[in-house]
Amino acid sequence: QVQLVESGGGLVQAGGSLRLSCAASGGTFKDYSMGWFRQTPGKEREFVAGISRSGNYMAYVDSVKGRFTISRDNAKDAVHLQMNSLKPEDTAVYYCAADRNLAGVVRYVHEYDYWGQGTQVTVSL
Repeated sequence: QVQLVESGGGLVQAGGSLRLSCAASGGTFKDYSMGWFRQTPGKEREFVAGISRSGNYMAYVDSVKGRFTISRDNAKDAVHLQMNSLKPEDTAVYYCAADRNLAGVVRYVHEYDYWGQGTQVTVSL
């Protein structure tokens, strides 16, 4: 059973940056593909970025390509999401997720086994 705890959310002006972190415990971190999702009220949870077990493969939703970077540190059991050039439409609750079945990048909500509690990101004009 993996526990995931996100941190790093907050309020930032448009054009600013935030770095989200997700600390994992209770499992062998390098055995999990990791992802970041986001959700706003009334909408489905959306894939933002994913990273393979090895950290060699990443994928992003089109709307964040060139602005967000996902990375992982298997020695410290952590995954990060560096968010630059933030826009008001990036405002959401951001969730970290772990998948134990697939080695590559995992894009779909239903494929993930474990979720964090979420961290709020608010981007103001």
